[in-house]
Amino acid sequence: MARETPPDAAPEEETGDLDWLSLDDGEEILWSGKPHFYSIVPALVVGVPLSLVLVGIPIVAGAYLSRENTVYLLTTEGLYRKQGILSRDVQKIEFEKVQNISFSEGPLGKQFGYGNVDISTAGGSGVEMRFRAVEDPKSVQERINRQIRRSRTAARDEDETAARRTDDVLDDILAELRAIRAAVEDGSVDAARTPTENTTTEDDDEPALDQERRQGDQ
Repeated sequence: MARETPPDAAPEEETGDLDWLSLDDGEEILWSGKPHFYSIVPALVVGVPLSLVLVGIPIVAGAYLSRENTVYLLTTEGLYRKQGILSRDVQKIEFEKVQNISFSEGPLGKQFGYGNVDISTAGGSGVEMRFRAVEDPKSVQERINRQIRRSRTAARDEDETAARRTDDVLDDILAELRAIRAAVEDGSVDAARTPTENTTTEDDDEPALDQERRQGDQ
């Protein structure tokens, strides 16, 4: 059976090898990206001429490998960034921690349609995560903001539902306590009435006993 694809699912060619990614149950990838190919143009401009003396080869190779080993993800639960050539650095930010999202484009980015998307968190110092040189950064920013609103609305609805359920449980407990109190009070009244009725019966028998004693004396 084919797996259902979310409306904003990421293209497979963008995600590449995701053996580094561990998603929660029900978490889906909505968008993925990596630095735009033209973002390595400055390295090519510097490195290609120097490659004639072998100095520029590491510059070009490093820029290319850095791009190929960088992945940015937007999921239904948060934001991920994976980077590193020899080692692997994976960072995740959950939506509830996101404070601000902004984007910027440099001169080359404006020319070729790429830029940076910066994510800041509540209580953090400055930019906590950067999607560097992604294609159409404004669209990426809007997509992230849209998913954050959906996530927070869903979380708020869940909290309200849980609060209503708690109120219902408390109302049921209060009703039970009132019923128990009423039953206890009814039992106390019945217990208080019983000795009074017995005393009345004994008082009613006293004239008959006095009459028997007088007859015995005669």
